[in-house]
Amino acid sequence: MAATSLTAASHCHRHHILLPSRPSPSCFNPRAPSRGRLCPAFPSVLCSSSSSASPQPTAGGEEDAQDGEEERGRRLSKQSSWEATDGQGDDYLYRLGKEADNMNIAVGARSGIVDDLFVGKFLGRDSDIVFDYRQKATRKFEYLQGDYYIAPAFLDKVAIHIVKNFLANNLNIKIPLILGVWGGKGQGKTFQTELIFKAMGVEPVIMSAGELESERAGEPGRLIRDRYRTASQVVQNQGKMSCLMINDLDAGLGRFGNTQMTVNNQIVVGTLMNLADNPNRVSVGQKWRESDITHRIPIIATGNDFSTLYAPLIRDGRMEKFYWQPTREDIINIIHRMYTKDGLSLEEVSSIVDTFPNQALDFYGALRSRTYDQAILQWVNDIGGYEQLGEKLLKRKNREKLPTFIPPKPTLDALIQSGNSLVEEQAFVMNSNLSKEYMKNIDD
Repeated sequence: MAATSLTAASHCHRHHILLPSRPSPSCFNPRAPSRGRLCPAFPSVLCSSSSSASPQPTAGGEEDAQDGEEERGRRLSKQSSWEATDGQGDDYLYRLGKEADNMNIAVGARSGIVDDLFVGKFLGRDSDIVFDYRQKATRKFEYLQGDYYIAPAFLDKVAIHIVKNFLANNLNIKIPLILGVWGGKGQGKTFQTELIFKAMGVEPVIMSAGELESERAGEPGRLIRDRYRTASQVVQNQGKMSCLMINDLDAGLGRFGNTQMTVNNQIVVGTLMNLADNPNRVSVGQKWRESDITHRIPIIATGNDFSTLYAPLIRDGRMEKFYWQPTREDIINIIHRMYTKDGLSLEEVSSIVDTFPNQALDFYGALRSRTYDQAILQWVNDIGGYEQLGEKLLKRKNREKLPTFIPPKPTLDALIQSGNSLVEEQAFVMNSNLSKEYMKNIDD
């Protein structure tokens, strides 16, 4: 009878029922290794073959109990993600929490790391198949359709900078990581750069000066490092050339008169200087790993006046400067491609450029836009006047179509007339100086 009771108790002792209760103090063992392990905090309930009190376990039963406790302490389940290890044999979740801020949402069911049981092959090796599309941060410039003119000098400078940085390991020279393209306003610096990216098949990560400031200290600097690493992942995962482009850098970091410097301005400058000095080691707050090597990614920054930037940032070893001032030939070719659909000849375009010299490229684009004004006014009258604009433009029925707009054909005389109007407005803005009249007593 005693043997039967001990056998039943020993058999039931191996099948534990886990209850969600608070951990008992007895489960804490300060000598036991705790890295990546969970304390067996749930008490065990022993089943019995009768309703009477449980018999006292023998020495063999105590050994079985200790083995069960150790087994639960070592592993919760054969299919549990909490026991996953990385390629070096370390606890994966422990390492993830130590290296990052636990904001990595790309560690769901990834092949070879977590929950391999649920990773299928029919949808790919990763369960979150739309993650890459949600995190798309590059630009492809598919909207640039048509025959555009790229200035040869601009193309050579940008292409050489990109190629030199991707060949940095094979060249025994000091290569600046940043290319600073600067010049007058409206000279097409950004647009020419985008045309070159499209022609070369480069998928850049774009930033603007508005992202270089934040109400949180350190956020813009971290954003630059994140965008830099994103461009590196494009090179590594997609096999495509990429770069980091920052538009209007001087507008975000430049010092104009009594402009107040902020902590974020200093951090952004320091971040760019650090990237230029160490382009292969980029931290976003995680613990350093020896294997965490980032691809060297060229940085291209545009601006109007780089003399307002911090001098050590624009020194020759870190930034290569390129002053962009299109020649008369460049301006004529760019404008001629702009007016190709309007049927203007190269001689007529040259006449427009000679009539309005020393104007930026966007001035000639504004000429074409101004010639549409009268045609748009006529179209507004055709749909019922200004009172009907809200109904016709926004509140019309799904299948109701707007009246057809017939674009005008710009002529040389119309373009010159529009140009004279724009020049008069420019002179009026420069000569009126109304702000001085409004604040004439401020210096008294």
